[in-house]
Order: sequence, then structure tokens, then C-alpha cells
Amino acid sequence: MKIPRDVSGEKLAKLLKKYGCQISRQTGSHVRLTTNIKGEYHITIPRHKSLKVGTLNSILKDIANYLEMDKQSLVEDLFGKGE
Repeated sequence: MKIPRDVSGEKLAKLLKKYGCQISRQTGSHVRLTTNIKGEYHITIPRHKSLKVGTLNSILKDIANYLEMDKQSLVEDLFGKGE
């Protein structure tokens, strides 16, 4: 499955709640998500209307690496297999 092209930072933050990520702070147009599933982990994402594909790809790689899963599985789990 390809990475979606129309994901906003806010939508991504909501989808990541599934993995225990919660907004811990906001500075300007960026939010910092924190999770404690496998030790404390922070990731900053822009709250832009539509994230650039490279930015989204980088965020998903970081999160998949933290969760010790393959990025493709994370994409399918977050955005659905049939899209």
C-alpha cells in the first residue's frame, strides 16, 4: 500500500493514539507526541493541512522503528489495507 497523499498533521496525531501517542506540547504549528509503550519516545509532527510525502514517510519510518515493526505494516494498520 502506498503512503496516502492527503494526510494532515492533526489526522496523523489522532491515528497515532492507537499506539499510545498523546500530544504533550505544541509550539507554533508543530505538536510533540509522547508515548511510553516501549520506554519514553517523542516525535514532532507539523500540524499542516497536508503533510508532504517525504515528511510523512520520515515520521512513519521513525515510529515503525520505535515500535519494532515494518513500515508497510504500520501504514496498512493506520490507513487501512483497501485504500
